[in-house]
Amino acid sequence: MPEKEERIKNKFQVLSNKSKPKPNIVKNCINAFWVGGLICDVGQFFSNSFRSLGLPKDDVGACVAIIMVFIGALLTGVGIYDKIASFAGAGTLVPITGFANAVVSPAIEFKKEGFVLGVSAKMFTIAGPVLVYGIGSSVIVGIIYYFIK
Repeated sequence: MPEKEERIKNKFQVLSNKSKPKPNIVKNCINAFWVGGLICDVGQFFSNSFRSLGLPKDDVGACVAIIMVFIGALLTGVGIYDKIASFAGAGTLVPITGFANAVVSPAIEFKKEGFVLGVSAKMFTIAGPVLVYGIGSSVIVGIIYYFIK
């Protein structure tokens, strides 16, 4: 009996793969490139605007990061960022707005489980490992740099 089930699973997998639409890789790469570039252009616009107001370079970077995270979170909250991401794919993951989306999406999804066990606990399910490994690797690189210098 298990052999028959295995044959059925294999046959289903073959049929499923045949009927699956083939992605247009070139088109997807172009969309990711120009949408990711557009997001970066928005960030550059804010950066240039703050620099023209006379803000110090470090403050400009912090302000732009805050604004871009806010825009990403806001667009995720109203359901627009997911539509952009389905069109542009990886073009929305690389900029900082992708980080905001990765934090806000699980929080919205699990809000019915309550504030503590839903929103707070699930908020960093996607972004948490990125933060942990990013911070951890930067500490290691900092220690190595300290001893080399």
